[in-house]
Amino acid sequence: MKQALSGPCPLCGEEIEYIYQTENIPFFSDILLMCGLCEACGFRLTDTMILADRGPVRYEFDVSSAADLSTRVARSTSGTIEIPELGISISPGPACQGFVSNVEGVLARVEDAIKTTLLSADDDERRAALDGLETLAHAKEGEIPFTLIIEDPSGNSAILSDKARKVPFVPKEE
Repeated sequence: MKQALSGPCPLCGEEIEYIYQTENIPFFSDILLMCGLCEACGFRLTDTMILADRGPVRYEFDVSSAADLSTRVARSTSGTIEIPELGISISPGPACQGFVSNVEGVLARVEDAIKTTLLSADDDERRAALDGLETLAHAKEGEIPFTLIIEDPSGNSAILSDKARKVPFVPKEE
């Protein structure tokens, strides 16, 4: 189902059109796609919400070759991503957006985040960030084996591969 609604832009107040569309992804869940664009100020909204709650899940996937980089990854707004061998841990925050990508796309998102930190880094942070980018480049070529882990208390994240291990997960109490 697709629906368009008018509403104010949260930045400038101009009236814009928000589009909401539901889709069913086979073997996964119903999702809600949302988008909006303000021609006046450039505000852009794109988000995907998973409409089901399936219970806690943890996936582990060993990336051992360049072919593994094309494995599909779905992360909901409540999913945490870890790559212990590379020192990567991505926790969801208030502005977290879900995505469907592949392992290489996850690495590209990490690369973009590191590049953003370079803009305000001191010398030590800059060296560490550049070292991290070099390591990521090797990982993106399939030259460094690593484990991709996704934990999701809502159960709406997944690593879609026969090689992925779905293991029990009990979320930590906060």
